[in-house]
Amino acid sequence: MLTAASRSRDFPSLHGMAYLNTAAEGIPPTCVRDALLQYFADKQRGMDGRQAHAAQWQAVRELAGQLYGISAEEISICSCTSEAYNLAAMALRLREGDEVVINDLDFPAGATPWLQESCPAVVKLWRHRQGALRIEDLVPLLGPRTRLVTASLVSFYNGYMLSVPQLLETARRHSPALVALDVTQALGRVPLEVRGADLIVSSTHKWILASHGGCLVGVPARSADRWYVPAGGWFHLEDPFRPDRFERVRSKPGAAGFSVGMPNYPAIYAIRAALAYLQQVGVHAIHAAAQPLTQACLEQLARLDVELLTPREPASLAGIIAFRHPLADTIHRRLHAENIHIMAHAGRLRVAIHGYNTAEDVEALLRCLREALR
Repeated sequence: MLTAASRSRDFPSLHGMAYLNTAAEGIPPTCVRDALLQYFADKQRGMDGRQAHAAQWQAVRELAGQLYGISAEEISICSCTSEAYNLAAMALRLREGDEVVINDLDFPAGATPWLQESCPAVVKLWRHRQGALRIEDLVPLLGPRTRLVTASLVSFYNGYMLSVPQLLETARRHSPALVALDVTQALGRVPLEVRGADLIVSSTHKWILASHGGCLVGVPARSADRWYVPAGGWFHLEDPFRPDRFERVRSKPGAAGFSVGMPNYPAIYAIRAALAYLQQVGVHAIHAAAQPLTQACLEQLARLDVELLTPREPASLAGIIAFRHPLADTIHRRLHAENIHIMAHAGRLRVAIHGYNTAEDVEALLRCLREALR
């Protein structure tokens, strides 16, 4: 995907390092640095800089809409996926007897709002089998009181990728539920097909290679009236400075309701630059370059004395591979000493392969891993 020259130019920090931990933190290209400096220059203009801030905000909405397959008007920006899901929980106005389906491969942000004592809904857990969420196991959890099914397109835990068409068709056939998708571990790495989802969210500091402090929220217009966020603020309100503003208030419906206050403009500048970079390179090109490396790494790991957590199903493979070993922390320290970066947590090791990675990165990982296991 990248030539040696463009990789060195755009990602100078990767020199001498095998960075295989994008699922935790992406390495931003130098254009993101330039964008943050531009924010500083615009901010120094005071109020006169707000026009430039607004232009960046609108550009992010347009770029994110292209990736999600919806319009810019159906995109909003908040601070993180946790905020997006908490606002979604407010918007649903759940009652006693309502049901929410979560799963045990999901990141806490998408599952925990419904587990709080203040949530009156019954939470049903869609459990994985051998690292995969089987659609047939979802069916018994659905019914006329199911209000929401929430899942990650790609699991942070083991990299399993859902079939969105199957998920949507099953949820629609067996319930009136809204379907929320967290695409954080997919956006920028695999081409998306999320049409039909009612809520789409992604953080911005991982695969899209931007900064912390952002979440791209997509709410298709057909679902807008079902997402009314009753939060205080001003940016998301209809005419927040009207004469009767201390007597009544109304949020904007749909995506606009998820931006409840002053936008995080430094993050927005970074996001705009990163999304433009991804668009220039092309997510299909990233996937075409990185997927063979991911598949080869998975096959080699399957031959080693480790417990593979990622299913060996090509259709469900994205950019993440996870495995367990009793000496995971020791292995992780040894890899880090060799400037090979992956994630370790509670005995689980996770490898994440993006478009800036090379065959040499994967070979270095496998070579050092074999030595550590010996």
